[in-house]
Amino acid sequence: MSDCCSTEVSDISETKKMTQPDLLVIGGGSGGFSAAITAAESGANVVIAGHGTIGGTCVNVGCVPSKTMIRAMEAVHHAKDAARFDGIKGTSEIFNWKALVAQKQSLVDELRKAKYEDVLPSYPNITYVNMEDKARFTGNRTEVDIDGVLYHPKKIVIATGSSSALPPINGIQSVPVLDSTSALELEALPKSLLVIGGGVIGVELGQMFARAGVKVTICCRSRLLPEAEPEVSRALAGYLRAEGVTVCDGVRYQKIEKTTKGIKLVCETRAGLDAIEAEQLLVATGRRPNTDALDADKAGIKLLKNGGIEINEFMQSSNPDIYATGDVTGNDMFVYMAAYGGKLAAKNALDGNGHKYNNAAMPSVVFSDPQTAMVGLTETQARTQGHEVKTSIITLDHVPRYIAARDVRGLIKLVADRETDKLLGANILAPDGGELVQTMVLALKMGMTTADLANTIFPYLTGVEGLKLAAQTFDKDVNTLSCCAG
Repeated sequence: MSDCCSTEVSDISETKKMTQPDLLVIGGGSGGFSAAITAAESGANVVIAGHGTIGGTCVNVGCVPSKTMIRAMEAVHHAKDAARFDGIKGTSEIFNWKALVAQKQSLVDELRKAKYEDVLPSYPNITYVNMEDKARFTGNRTEVDIDGVLYHPKKIVIATGSSSALPPINGIQSVPVLDSTSALELEALPKSLLVIGGGVIGVELGQMFARAGVKVTICCRSRLLPEAEPEVSRALAGYLRAEGVTVCDGVRYQKIEKTTKGIKLVCETRAGLDAIEAEQLLVATGRRPNTDALDADKAGIKLLKNGGIEINEFMQSSNPDIYATGDVTGNDMFVYMAAYGGKLAAKNALDGNGHKYNNAAMPSVVFSDPQTAMVGLTETQARTQGHEVKTSIITLDHVPRYIAARDVRGLIKLVADRETDKLLGANILAPDGGELVQTMVLALKMGMTTADLANTIFPYLTGVEGLKLAAQTFDKDVNTLSCCAG
């Protein structure tokens, strides 16, 4: 009898612990796991409520699958580009696209298992709940309904991510649309592809498909990568056009309709009214935070105009017991910022608000070719914030690393405060720009001046040496310097 009663008490205790955890994390992606692991390491009992495939956007349908496909098409393109060296001719071909897509999926499956599924057993105080429906607030403080089970956590971190959003174009609801997820799952290449949106996804996937032999047109309302410096946007558009991509920037969309061969977009360009036809349509105009299903208003959570959860510098929502991180906040939609924010959110939720979110030296990378990497303020942003600005721009035909590689596509632009000489930001367009930008992250984080950077020793024939040359360009003409001139 005593054994039976003991078992019943244990079962009740375990159920109570699971439904009344110290921290409930809603979302099973990078931000959610970062918050959960941080809390678990402090000894808290944690429940992760995930919906759909564990691991979230990045590993399953975003960063990992897109970057491996981009790299594959870089291999194809660069083999053909070998003729830039005298006496060399390279060839390449795609003979089995379906096999490449399958290999991509295998990588996704491996990383999801290694970085999410296999991680959970290391934390016995984390319980993972795979939701059939989605979590909803009931209106009773922090109470959350998950598939009919009511959870009463002490604190909550919301990390539900974002989803692709359709632009308000007449007829868009009546035509077949690819998003970044379904585009990467295509087992056969279309003959032609219209990409609506010139942001990160539009540029990356547009170039990738073009290098696979697809006739690609990219249409955008402003310019490519509007968050980047104008010089970078113009140069990148030129490089894409040189590869055969049609770039239509500054367009106004009129309507889109289905045709017997695919779709047709009617738009107003600088040259007048135009009709663009393609076999398939990829919409890459941005993402919307996943807050619609939460019934956030019942928990007193304020939302931004873009649907994101409004948070303060401590990742705390308008409900003091509820925090949020990642895409669901509508800001800094990068997986590493979701993980960084998740860690802070968990610490603040459990120990009090002692950790502030700081994105002043947040890098971003667009995996175009050449890559586009940014950190800090652009020239316009710096002027808006009241700085008296000075800038330097150096093209890669001044950087020995790229001259030797016979690939001088790109430029480096640095922004600094004229009065203090302090570096404020950098835009890098270079074949390995994503690797170069971290030096600028550290420079901004350490409060370096242009003189500090210009006087730093860099190894010769490296791409990062271009940052030293760009810093020297504030005061010197680098054409008058010898190799490695300090």
